Amino acid sequence: MLEVQDINVYYGAIHALKGVSLEVKEGEIVSLIGANGAGKSTILKTLSGLLKPRSGAIQFMGKAIAGLPAQEIVKMGISHCPEGRRVFANMTVEENLELGAYLRKDNEIKSDLEKVYQRFPRLLERRKQLAGTLSGGEQQMLAIGRALMSRPKLLLLDEPSMGLAPLLVQEIFRIIQEINKGGTTVLLVEQNANQALKIAHRAYVLETGKIVLSGSAQELAESDDIRKAYLGA
Repeated sequence: MLEVQDINVYYGAIHALKGVSLEVKEGEIVSLIGANGAGKSTILKTLSGLLKPRSGAIQFMGKAIAGLPAQEIVKMGISHCPEGRRVFANMTVEENLELGAYLRKDNEIKSDLEKVYQRFPRLLERRKQLAGTLSGGEQQMLAIGRALMSRPKLLLLDEPSMGLAPLLVQEIFRIIQEINKGGTTVLLVEQNANQALKIAHRAYVLETGKIVLSGSAQELAESDDIRKAYLGA
């Protein structure tokens, strides 16, 4: 579904991604783990068109997408749920969700809105409330719901559990699994490596802009080096 080949991304003179290659197969949850500043979020921003690689190739469903405008990438079926939620604080919950479907021209937006409300009942209760007044957990649900409104084939999730209470973290990871079982492929960036490896099929480990290890989530969870570095063991 997604093939990334030897991409190099810079922030000015800073070489942020150094020859990164990875793949995501249809139906998978693939996790990117690594320390702060390793380049995880930069990968997602590059995939969604917010950053352009200086070199390398990105293919999605057999089509080259490196350097395409973000809106074209959304149309092709990739949706990005960014770190920090980034909801529109002065708009209502429902308006935020409707914005997620801004490129769609079909007649099923209303039914998809109802599906989001079924998945996140708290958003239904607060649909006329300003998004900026929601709790952190509710804003995360809104950000995920907004991303789903574009009907993505591939959902990019950046730190969905950040700043949430433990019970809400469990709920968010359960929802990610549900979304995946419903047919959406997921590429997950998550500092909570324990939880990420529990729900992922495969994972990549990043260090200073390079992929240093990859394998099945179970293999990485059982690796002594990974346990010492990322799992608190």
